[in-house]
Amino acid sequence: MTMSRRSFLAANTAAALAMASPFAALASGTPKRKAASPPAVRTGGARAIPIDGGKYKVWVKKVGSGPIHVLTLHGGPGVTHEYFECFEDFLPQAGITFWYYDQLGSGFSDQPDDTSLWTVDRFRDEVEQVRAALSLENFYLFGQSWGGMLGIEYALKYQKHLKGLVISNMTASIPSYMAYANVLRSRFPKETLDVLAKYEAKGEYHAPEYEKAVFETLYTQHLCRLDPWPEPVERTFKHLNAKVYETLQGPNEFVVNGTFKDWDRWKDLPKITVPTLLIGAKYDTMSVDDIRKEGSLIPHSRVHICPNGSHLAMWDDQEDYFRALIGFLKDVEAGRFGAKKT
Repeated sequence: MTMSRRSFLAANTAAALAMASPFAALASGTPKRKAASPPAVRTGGARAIPIDGGKYKVWVKKVGSGPIHVLTLHGGPGVTHEYFECFEDFLPQAGITFWYYDQLGSGFSDQPDDTSLWTVDRFRDEVEQVRAALSLENFYLFGQSWGGMLGIEYALKYQKHLKGLVISNMTASIPSYMAYANVLRSRFPKETLDVLAKYEAKGEYHAPEYEKAVFETLYTQHLCRLDPWPEPVERTFKHLNAKVYETLQGPNEFVVNGTFKDWDRWKDLPKITVPTLLIGAKYDTMSVDDIRKEGSLIPHSRVHICPNGSHLAMWDDQEDYFRALIGFLKDVEAGRFGAKKT
């Protein structure tokens, strides 16, 4: 009979364990010598954090060693930390330590097949579990797009832990987001609108012609204006968990019928009292007017609009974006934070 490689390894491993003297000593009742504690294993800053009572694990990675601490919340929902990789070229050099963090269902974190997990409230409380596991206090929370929504939610419940908040490329309600998406859509060529209408009427949101029309009009002009897209951005979207995205949002930016479709926090923004930076961009999928409105409602806030950027302004208006972000963090640290509207 032919033995498989797996069977061979299992059999020989069992035999080796049986013959190994420490295990033989245990079998005979000989007391085991207490082993010395091993030194901490270095992992390059990566670790898995148990959440939800240990049922799942989420992946985080620490980058840098500076005194300013930032936890990042990626967008999506259902994409990954990977499009934040450009942060490594800016933040550590400025004395800023930051954490990548793949939310449950994303990237290197567990990806359970349970749509009941994909709710705003559960993701918000997941952030708090990650914060506690990292022992972060008096830290900065950075959220971009969907991560900005989570940042707002986290601040409204847990802001006692925050030193500052960054809401990047996110309005304060999904109805507001949809209203502006329709403004952008109205500017598309008629032939593109006809294609969108044709497939939306049939609910065929993944038809190649439909997806091509969305990509060539919305994504290349308002998501990331670089051509080609940077490799980390392409890699992020290759790794998108469509189940998470579609459960919370829906098929795409124009058809939002998921569980967060009615999310609206305009009236609650004045409750956020920590120093806050709102970042928008001229060509964003989020309205510049909405970003400015958020700044008018959050008491201790600063607004910055990237003049050449889109939804991923950290890529297509990079120098301006990071100048604003680092400037905010440094100003809060130095006690010279003041509201600015740029």
